[in-house]
Parts: sequence; structure tokens; C-alpha cells
Amino acid sequence: MVADLQPGEVVVAEKIDRISRLPLAEAELLVATIRGKEARLAVPGIVDLTDLVADSSGVARIVLEAVQEILLRLAPQTARDDYETRRERQREGIEIARREGRCTGRKPDLAHHRRIVGLLDAGMSIARTAECSIAQVKRVTALHRARQARHQFRRWCRKTKSPQSSCYR
Repeated sequence: MVADLQPGEVVVAEKIDRISRLPLAEAELLVATIRGKEARLAVPGIVDLTDLVADSSGVARIVLEAVQEILLRLAPQTARDDYETRRERQREGIEIARREGRCTGRKPDLAHHRRIVGLLDAGMSIARTAECSIAQVKRVTALHRARQARHQFRRWCRKTKSPQSSCYR
């Protein structure tokens, strides 16, 4: 999109945080590229002084251009700081919830897991198994193998008549 910009065109960003989700250096480069093509960046909520700059001359023009430049540098930086603060607080909240046992994730679909294991046991390929992603098939397979290994270990402990507690040491 930026490569196709013509002088005088307007790029409308829905919100400044659409630009500020980029790392700050990339956001500044994007704004500079848009302005370098003599196009205008319009963001609702940010004052656009372009029309005033066009109508002014001399010192007033220089001051208005400087203020516009400051606004286009300050707004993405402020929005980026807010974005990073929200992300950090979200991470902290999730970590607290996990420690307290409130955030355990979605419950596994055991019927779907059994279907995946059954299809793999029947010789189906991973790609054709159970209408789900390859990653999920691999995850379910790994869980199934771990369960089987635990079960075999417990049977071995019973068979050798050694107490299970000593088998786990």
C-alpha cells in the first residue's frame, strides 16, 4: 500500500494503536515513509495541522510543521507504551491466575483424542487423521504415549512386587 501512494493521498489509520503495535522504530519509519511520499496520515483523535501548514508561510509554517512532527512522533510512542503496559499487566494476571489454579486452559476433548489415537493405531497418516491440525495430532500422540509408558511402568512395579513408591524414586 505504501509503495503505491501518490502525493496528496490520505492514509487513514483507524486508531493510533494500529500503527503503534509495530516496534517504535518501525512505526516511526512507516510514518516517515508516508510523509516522504508527500501523502498525509490521518488518525482520528490526533490533531492534523496539514491544512493549516498549507495556508501559512514563514515562521508560522515552520512552527506548525514542527508541532505536527512532534504529534506524529509522540502519539505512536504513547500508544506503544500503553500497549506494552496492557500486555505486561495481562501476563501478570494470567500468571497469578495460574498460580491460584484459576487459569487451567480449555478441557481436552477426550472423545476427539480417542478418535485420533484410534485412527493412528489403524495406520492412518498424521495429515489425514481426525480433521484437525498436525500439531494437535502430535500433541495427542505424545500424551497417549506418555500415558502408555506410565501404565506399563505401574504394571512392571506390580509384577515385580516392589512398592510403587520405590519405583518412582
